Amino acid sequence: MIFAAAHYAALAVFITSSWGFGRALLGRLAPPPRRDAWLEAAMAVALGMGLFICAFQALAIFGAFRPGATLALVLAGVAAAAIQLPGWLRERRAMRSGEAAAPWTRYERIAAIALALVALPALVAPLAPPFAFDELMYHLPYARQVAQQGTLGIHDWLRYPWFPYNYNLLYAAALQLGDDVLPHFLNALAGALSVVMLYRLGMQHANRLTACIGAAIWLGLGDYSNALIDMGVALFVLSACVALWWWRESQPGRPVHGGMRWLGLAAFFLGVAAGSKYQALVFMPLVALFVVRQERSPKAWALALVCFLLPCIYWYARNFVMTGDPFNPIGARVFGFTEWTPADYVQQVADVRVHAEMPNALIWSFFLAPFGVLWKRSAAVRAAGWFCLYSVAVWVVTSRYPRYLMASFPLLALVSAVGWQVLFGWISSGLRRLFGRKDEREAGAAVATGAMSRDTARAGARMGDWVAVLLLAVLAAVAVRQTAVKVGMISVTPETREAFLRKHVPGYAAMDYLRRNATGRVYQVALNEAIYYGPNPIWGDTLGPWRYTDFGKLSGGDLARKLTGLGFVAVVLPDSVVPVFSARVDFDKYFAVQFEQDGSRVYRILPVAP
Repeated sequence: MIFAAAHYAALAVFITSSWGFGRALLGRLAPPPRRDAWLEAAMAVALGMGLFICAFQALAIFGAFRPGATLALVLAGVAAAAIQLPGWLRERRAMRSGEAAAPWTRYERIAAIALALVALPALVAPLAPPFAFDELMYHLPYARQVAQQGTLGIHDWLRYPWFPYNYNLLYAAALQLGDDVLPHFLNALAGALSVVMLYRLGMQHANRLTACIGAAIWLGLGDYSNALIDMGVALFVLSACVALWWWRESQPGRPVHGGMRWLGLAAFFLGVAAGSKYQALVFMPLVALFVVRQERSPKAWALALVCFLLPCIYWYARNFVMTGDPFNPIGARVFGFTEWTPADYVQQVADVRVHAEMPNALIWSFFLAPFGVLWKRSAAVRAAGWFCLYSVAVWVVTSRYPRYLMASFPLLALVSAVGWQVLFGWISSGLRRLFGRKDEREAGAAVATGAMSRDTARAGARMGDWVAVLLLAVLAAVAVRQTAVKVGMISVTPETREAFLRKHVPGYAAMDYLRRNATGRVYQVALNEAIYYGPNPIWGDTLGPWRYTDFGKLSGGDLARKLTGLGFVAVVLPDSVVPVFSARVDFDKYFAVQFEQDGSRVYRILPVAP
């Protein structure tokens, strides 16, 4: 409990600080057309996180990203929050006094309880040590390198040294002030903020049941136990969509004017997302089309462009100046190859295609949303639906890798909730026909088509709501079982942490040995997903300038000479790869086993003649 409380306390401080900065800036904008205290608070925290990213990026560009500067920024945000808290509380009380909230029905209360149960795994999962593929391969190694050096650099020993790393800067700050579990909480924070936004949006544009279902689906789809950046990108894309909608509702001729700054805020959020992952760029054509239909002023577009470029231009300009490819390495076929070769490019594309599969079945129902009453009543639901359709279409044409669709998952979850209610209406209609209730046949059709016809529609909707509650109950039962699994991953002591990592991270024991004992460069083979626990840095990969194939056909002597000439003193590899190396001519003459445990070996490179 102390372990969990300490990490949640650190997260609470960061949330407070982010809200302080974000609220200070949002307070200078015109109020949103529809006031919602909790939605605005979540947007303020997301904005504060974006501002932190920009501040860390600026500090690191000038080599000043140090623990003292990080702590000073956090404390400044906490002070800003303390100053603004009384005013926010007064605003919240004023908004609540003007609201006439409908009483909670029985099935809505049950749905809320089910949603709380679905959230349990997300609360526990971040407490596990880092053990997931990409977080160990490059997300955390990059963050650790930046945290230690205090500056941005090109680290060619990583698989993707040229990627934009906005969200990873938050992880670097966490490593400066805490342990390597804290980045998991920053990843989980992105998911939690998205859940709050989805729930409040569902309440604004649909109903409580839709809000609960949408939030529960996103909770079920998110991964809260790692330090990847997909949920961070999803948060900023969702925040951009919220700001865009506020901008649309604040246009001239509407009740509230002065929304030009909301357009700038939406562009800023998209810029943070694009500075975190290239996939965020796919939303630019859709957003541009949405904006150009209502705004053609050069001044507005200039504002949006500046706000978009502010958080991401560094990464793309650096890549273009240094390699000629602003999207290095994925733009290689257009701008030319640098570290990657055409074979690397083909291999990466093939790897993505190997992982291609259908996304989680919970979001498939978004195709049914146009048949529901909410689609006809709410322009916001229709806009979200078109966003989802565009996202899925682009995803199908490009990668078909589910993780590359995660930036759209929050809105897909919300629109899918609408689709599930349409399906539940059809089911309730079928059940009534099955039991011979001819007088209520009209209700099912009404729910499905949106022609809500008084008593019959109300009866059908009620039955559909109970089916929806049943779905949430199933999700809650699965979540409770997952919670037990997540609790078992928590490693509080050094002994339990080591036991967990030796079980879940292949090659951990050998990497840990090298981290403590290596006196020079280490080359690893087929252990990419464990390098975070090895020496920092460590070389070797399937792609890029340290690819395995460049060393693969050499004899034992030539391999030893080449590695020694590059400064390497040891090689680490799994037992499954040992026969490939030990079969080389004179291998035993130039390599000696130094350490062996848990299916991996460390070979010391013996002295060789020039």
